[in-house]
Amino acid sequence: MRNTVMIVAALTLAGCGGDREPAPGNDTIAIPRNETVTTPARPVQPAPAASPAAVASPTPSPSATEDAGPIEARIPRTLRGRWGLVAADCKSVPGEHQGSLVVSGETLRFYESVGTLGTVVEKDDSRIVGDFIFEGEGTTWKRRVVLDGQDGGKTLVRREQGADAMPGALRYRRCA
Repeated sequence: MRNTVMIVAALTLAGCGGDREPAPGNDTIAIPRNETVTTPARPVQPAPAASPAAVASPTPSPSATEDAGPIEARIPRTLRGRWGLVAADCKSVPGEHQGSLVVSGETLRFYESVGTLGTVVEKDDSRIVGDFIFEGEGTTWKRRVVLDGQDGGKTLVRREQGADAMPGALRYRRCA
C-alpha cells in the first residue's frame, strides 16, 4: 500500500511540471518528465469476513402447521361448502338469503358480494387467516378474514379484522 501511495504522489508531482526535488523529510520520489512509469496491477483483496452481528441467524424450522415455502392460497377443504346463519339460509337457492355463505377454494360468496382470497397469513386444516378483496354493490374493499371450522366441520366461525371490520363473530351452520 505504501508503494502505491508513493507512486501516486510521484505521478502527481511529475504532472505539475518541472523537475522538482522532494522537500526534505518527505517520502516522495522525483521522476523525470520523459520517463514512463507503470504501476503494478492492484491485487484483488478478499471481501472482509462478516461480523457475527451481520450473519443471519438460522431460520427456525417450520411448525406442523407451516409449509417450508409460501402458504398455498387456497381455503382448506374442511371449510368449503354451503353455510347458513339460520336454517332458512340452507333451504333456499345458494346466495338467495342474506345469511347464506358459499366457500370455495378461493372465494367467499355472500348474498350481494364476493370475496377473493389474496395473501394467506395463517392456515391449517380447519382454519385460515387471509386478506380478501371484496366486490359488491358497485364497490370494492379489502378485509382480513378469519375462518375457523368447529364442531367437527359442522360450524364455521367468521371474524373480520381491520378498519371498518364488522365487530364480533358470525357462527354459520353447514348446510346438508
